[in-house]
Amino acid sequence: MDESPKQLIEEQRESIAMKPGREARVDYEYVRNGVVNIFMANEPLRGKRLVEVTESKTKKDWAMFVKRIADQQYPKAKRITLIMDNFGTHTRGALYETFEPIEAKRISDRFEFIFTPKHGSWLNMAEIELHVLNGQCLNRHMSTMKKIKEEVQEWQRQRNNKGRKINWQFTNKVARIKLKRLYPSIHD
Repeated sequence: MDESPKQLIEEQRESIAMKPGREARVDYEYVRNGVVNIFMANEPLRGKRLVEVTESKTKKDWAMFVKRIADQQYPKAKRITLIMDNFGTHTRGALYETFEPIEAKRISDRFEFIFTPKHGSWLNMAEIELHVLNGQCLNRHMSTMKKIKEEVQEWQRQRNNKGRKINWQFTNKVARIKLKRLYPSIHD
């Protein structure tokens, strides 16, 4: 699971369309209409992902997304492993701040949270999917949250239908070499 901001950008002047022998002309001036947040969760071995666009990136937004993962994506799963970075909103406490204690505990008990090491966000496969989303879908100006939601929903549908998996080749052996300085060993 990961998240990323996306600016809402509106063109200040109308672009001139491409014509035979002439490229499109786009003015460099724009109007900034704020920022939205994009949550991404993916199941790399099944080639499935869940994307949600929110107005902000608060503890409550994160807690609502986690609840959606539990109740909509995996309603029958007893245990869900969620790998994510150490961002300040990613805490069990956020569930208790958002939901009644019984509901927060119900959600919390279903998750095993695994945090990537500091400066190791590249270990998070959802970050790979966010990069693909940005390159395939969000690589242009969009001025409204509604437009971004529509585009992201269609991208998610198409990508999930294709079952695009992540061919993760980072093994324990490689991890021990690359992350040696982060995890000191214990010697007899």
